[in-house]
Amino acid sequence: MSTPGRDERPFISGVVEGFYGRPWTMEQRTELFKREHKWGLNTYLYAPKDDYKHRMYWRELYSPEEAEQLVALISAAEKNQVEFIYAISPGLDITFSNPREVAALKRKLDQVKEFGCRSFSLLFDDIETEMCPADKQAFSSFAHAQVAITNEVYQHLRDAKTFLFCPTDYCAAFCNPSVPQSSYLQTVGEKLLPGIDVLWTGPKVVSNKISVESIEEVTAVLKRAPVIWDNIHANDYDPQRLFLGPYKDRPTELIPKLRGVLTNPNCEFYLNFVAIHTLGTWCRSSAAGEGSDVGMGYSPQEALTLALSDWLQEFMSADQPGGACRSARLREALPDEEPMQTDVAESLYVPGPGDNPLYTAEPLTLDDLNLLSDLFYLPYEHGATARSMLEELDWLKTHREAAAAQTDEWRGRAGKFDGMCDAVVQMFNRLSNAPNRSVLYDLYNYICDIKSGVGLARAYVKTLGGQDQPSAQMLTDDPEPWGFRGGLSGEFQRMLPGHGNRDLFKHPPMTAVYCIRPYCSGDKAEVQKIFKEMQRREEQSPKLISDRLSSGDVAPTPQCALVVEDDIGVCGYALALTDAKQAAGTEQRPGSDTLLRDYPSMFVVQVMPRVTDPSPVRRMVTQLLSSIRSSGSRGVFCELRQSDRRMLDFYSKLGSFKHVPVDKSLPQDAVVMATKFQ
Repeated sequence: MSTPGRDERPFISGVVEGFYGRPWTMEQRTELFKREHKWGLNTYLYAPKDDYKHRMYWRELYSPEEAEQLVALISAAEKNQVEFIYAISPGLDITFSNPREVAALKRKLDQVKEFGCRSFSLLFDDIETEMCPADKQAFSSFAHAQVAITNEVYQHLRDAKTFLFCPTDYCAAFCNPSVPQSSYLQTVGEKLLPGIDVLWTGPKVVSNKISVESIEEVTAVLKRAPVIWDNIHANDYDPQRLFLGPYKDRPTELIPKLRGVLTNPNCEFYLNFVAIHTLGTWCRSSAAGEGSDVGMGYSPQEALTLALSDWLQEFMSADQPGGACRSARLREALPDEEPMQTDVAESLYVPGPGDNPLYTAEPLTLDDLNLLSDLFYLPYEHGATARSMLEELDWLKTHREAAAAQTDEWRGRAGKFDGMCDAVVQMFNRLSNAPNRSVLYDLYNYICDIKSGVGLARAYVKTLGGQDQPSAQMLTDDPEPWGFRGGLSGEFQRMLPGHGNRDLFKHPPMTAVYCIRPYCSGDKAEVQKIFKEMQRREEQSPKLISDRLSSGDVAPTPQCALVVEDDIGVCGYALALTDAKQAAGTEQRPGSDTLLRDYPSMFVVQVMPRVTDPSPVRRMVTQLLSSIRSSGSRGVFCELRQSDRRMLDFYSKLGSFKHVPVDKSLPQDAVVMATKFQ
């Protein structure tokens, strides 16, 4: 499949400033253009969510001072052969059917056009989909309203070099019921003028992987190849995350099937060196089919090594980007200033024989930056060193009895873990003394946080090995504030199941990604499939009342049913009945009246053996219990089989469930666990 217009128009590649948070400065954007030009990228999409004249107050024209800045910015982009695309986001409150609104939108873009801008974008992402009464009368659907105004603006601008449209359903996860069957995307594909390109984030908002097949699927519906708005390095959704891993899990075979790729990276400008550098390497790879790069291919690890080698030079530069120019201007402004005289003899200190030696800062190394990247890798995976640290800590904790016996294996692995922790501390020290303070200040909160976490883990392992007394930070009821996650967010986390203080040492994070969503009628077959598979594993399983829920004989209570999915598909479910008598029916056992009086609700949870992480199960149970409690129920029970040791162990550790004595009519191999709502 060929990319429409690929021969006439260059492949779009570059950066979108589209995150929530403090926008980059004009100086940083100018530096970005220089980097893009150097690394072979050609586009910048101006779309900072917190520029209020871009989104919230989109109707307002720019002031003379703001106009001057934008003119300079557009000129700087052009000077570096970077296409400046101005994006506007009117979807929060625009009335599509009101001619005055359309006129205001045209007037705003005409102003930006006067600044020298020749490329534009209309964004309708992250907005409510309910139309106002006036728009409902004028348009048959939300998609028709958006397409109509986009086409009109596009035609008004006439000679736009590039024009991008961001749909409200901008990823596969938002398409109902699917990408090929989405009436919204079908309208966009059929009605949007062919000269307008469409932005797309992939399977999800933050896509772990983007496959050729998924792009071919959306291209068929849109009737044009999409421009990827890639959030793989975006961190505006979590202030504790930073992503310094390479651009990866996007095969280079995508390049001829796309109109372009724009990365929406970390909020902190100076920390995007790796994200943008590796994207440039990816875009220059063999699948582009251009120049001498044919046959080179793309290796994420090699691209990362190249980026980190270049980044190391920036860390060691005493001036932040643009600093040399400022220093020169300062010297020019003070031509007659005499150099400051220094009394060398007075300022030079030489330690005596018994004095502390002078502190000497060690230079930052490439190994330090490789470790930094491993610790802050990508949204869906840790780097190799981080995975190793988590695995070692989990093993040391699980085999704590070996610590008491001081086995050679335990001591050896504890020493290995301590060495990795020390490497993090040394990395922190060298980063803290790096000459480029601008990069350091963007990075500082993150490396302080990881140093603190590593310090707690290190102290814990030493305590297990008998090398130290238990850390006061871990055991006291009144710890120092750096010994626990702070703020209101931290308080919320400690109140939720699975987020207590002790959970730091429970299990390493899994690399598998799970999605929990409401159960729908289309999931019935998958639930039955899982039920039958688990039944097959349990020979001579007793028949339970809850089996009627799993088998589909009884439908769950609305708002009380969930499924969990992984990369393969549906891998588990949680179903509930607020009135368990519906499932008991004619099979109600003698003595069950007492059970149903105290625990009138029932639920069943089951996951496939491939789900080794308890977190999605805990989340489903927590959500179900909340829904059941909201219905006014006094309590809830679940039936288990003695052979289902995994779920029995799960409920036992959950803490809120207890074994309930049952009548003799219950199958011998069955167990009832229940909890009451206060």
